[in-house]
Parts: sequence; C-alpha cells; structure tokens
Amino acid sequence: MNGRYIGSWVLIISLAFVIVSVLFTNNLSRQLAEEEQKNVAIWAEATRQLILADEDTDINFVSSIIEKNTNIPVYITDADGNILLSRNVKKPVDDPRTLYGPIQLRISEDNVQYIFYDESNLLRQLRYVPYLQFLLIFIFITIAVWMLLTAQRGEQDRLWAGLSKETAHQLGTPISSLNAWQQLLAERYPDDDLIPQMRADIHRLSTIADRFSKIGSEPELQKSDIIRTLQETVDYMRTRVSSKVKIETSIQAAHPTLPVVQNVQLLEWVVENLIKNAVDAMGGAGLIAITLQEEAEEVIIDVSDNGKGMDKHTQRRIFQAGFTTKKRGWGLGLTLSKRIIEEYHRGKLFVKSSKPGVGTTFRIVLKKTENG
Repeated sequence: MNGRYIGSWVLIISLAFVIVSVLFTNNLSRQLAEEEQKNVAIWAEATRQLILADEDTDINFVSSIIEKNTNIPVYITDADGNILLSRNVKKPVDDPRTLYGPIQLRISEDNVQYIFYDESNLLRQLRYVPYLQFLLIFIFITIAVWMLLTAQRGEQDRLWAGLSKETAHQLGTPISSLNAWQQLLAERYPDDDLIPQMRADIHRLSTIADRFSKIGSEPELQKSDIIRTLQETVDYMRTRVSSKVKIETSIQAAHPTLPVVQNVQLLEWVVENLIKNAVDAMGGAGLIAITLQEEAEEVIIDVSDNGKGMDKHTQRRIFQAGFTTKKRGWGLGLTLSKRIIEEYHRGKLFVKSSKPGVGTTFRIVLKKTENG
C-alpha cells in the first residue's frame, strides 16, 4: 500500500472519529442541559417554599436542595428585570433576561418573581471538547502526513541515488572501452578529422557518468564564472540539435565574468535539460532564447521557446517525479533539475510563463557570491 492510500485511510479514520466524537459529545451536552433545566426548576420550587415558610415549617429539606446547587449560575429578578438575588455567579451579567428562562416564582398574587439561569462551567467546557478534539486530531494528521511524506521522499531519494550511481557504474566499462578504441584509432589514423569529434563525445559520456555519480551525495560547489558555464553549454548543444532550431543568447552583466558558487557539471546538466525540453516542445524547429541577467544579489537565467506551451494543470505537475508529456522518457529530468538548483545551489527553478500555442519560459535564479 503506497503513501497516498495510507494518507487517505488516516484521513478517513480521523474524520470518522471526529464525527462520532462530536455526535456523542453533543448528545451528552444535550442530556446535561436538560438535567440542569430540571435541577433549576426544582431549585426554583425549593426557593419559593423557603420564601413562603413560616416559623413552624421545617426548612431543612428545601435548604438542602438550595445548597446543593453549587455550579449553575442563577438570578432572581422582579417583574422589571432588576436582580434581587444571584447565586454561583462569578461575573454578573447586565441583563439576566438574556439567559435561559424565565421560570416564574409566584410569591403572592401581587408579587411575582422570575428565575433566569446560565450554563454551568461543566456544560460550557463540555461544549468545547469537540473543538479541542478536532484541533488535536488536525495536529495528529498534520504530523502523520508530514512524517509519511518525509519518509516517502527519503525512499524516493535513496531510489534515485541508487539508480544514478548504478547507471554511472554501468557506463564506466563501455566508456573505458570506447576510450581505448579511440586511442587505437588515433594511432592508426592520426589525420582523421573524425577522431577529435569521437574524443569529444567520449569525454562527454564521461562527464554524464560523473554527473550521475553525484546524485544522492552532496556535490562540491566552487566559485566560478557562470557566464562561461552557460556559453559552453549552449555551444555544445548548438552542434547537437537540429539545424532548424536556432539558439540565441543575451548576456546582461556588468563585467565579462560573473562568479557564482556552483557545481559546473550539474548546472550544465540543468541548462541542457531545459534546452532539450524546449526542442521537444517546438517539435524540432523554432527559436530558443537564453538570457542571463545580473541583478544586485542574484543571477537570473531565462530559457524561452516558441513551442506548444503548457496549460495551468501541466504547469502545476511539470516538476513531479514521473510526470511527462512525452511518449518516451521517465519524467525525471525536470525533477532532478529542480533538485540540483534548489537543494544543491539554494536557488530557484520555476515556470516563469507559459501559454498554449505561444511558448514557455523557465527561470533559474541563483545567488551571487559576496564578491560577485
């Protein structure tokens, strides 16, 4: 059973518990309120008997009834609402007629008094129990979901790290073999123009394997020129995309170099992914505009295309692991890119804008160094 189903069952069980608890507490509160109403009526009759008692009347019984009321606030008023007597009242109200009642207390034909009463502290506290339970269960659900998502994310991270390291390990053997063959060919055909291209591609494969080996471990960050990183990545991609794809760059910086704390190989990977996604979005033909802009404390890189664009639903899911709009692929490129930028470089990667039929712009935001 995956985390989503576990979370759903936890939520359903918790809500069921809250509903049952609220219904039970409300029923208990109603019964207690009815009991208090009966007790006040008995107390009112005992009070009337005590007022009408003469010297020969035994008032011990009615006095005991009156004394037993130690928690229900009661008021005795005249016909005009003036308070004549109060009991169990900590903070008197201005107008008792706003409370429960009245219970008529007829002393004589010309003397009629009224009893008003309020809820006891016990009943009032009981009414707050469902809200307290709801708050506690909400806290419990929040903590449980957080722990579940944390555990699930940790499991995914370990899976990705293991898969990446295994991929790097598996690539190592054929890369070594290709490198040996390339050296042999270079010795036999030293003037062949294809040998340097082969050497460059083998070096690129080694770089890719090294990138995969870094996933799941803390990468080494060094201060280096972000402009050079971007330009070298773009130059490499220009030779490996269709001639129908045009890549334009624009650098807006105060100096020819712009130092940023970065892992060059991983940052190149992110830019490559964004360019490849742009090429796919344009169907292999169109314009990719890449701009680098230096701000006071940040470096902003925008990768824009004039491809098919995305709707709002796709934009919300584009960075989720496994989500892809392509017929082939695992849907991990943008997920790993976001992780590289936000977790490793403490920057931001997001969809700045996208409109179906117009195109998409991805934005990378990186912090400048203190000397940048």
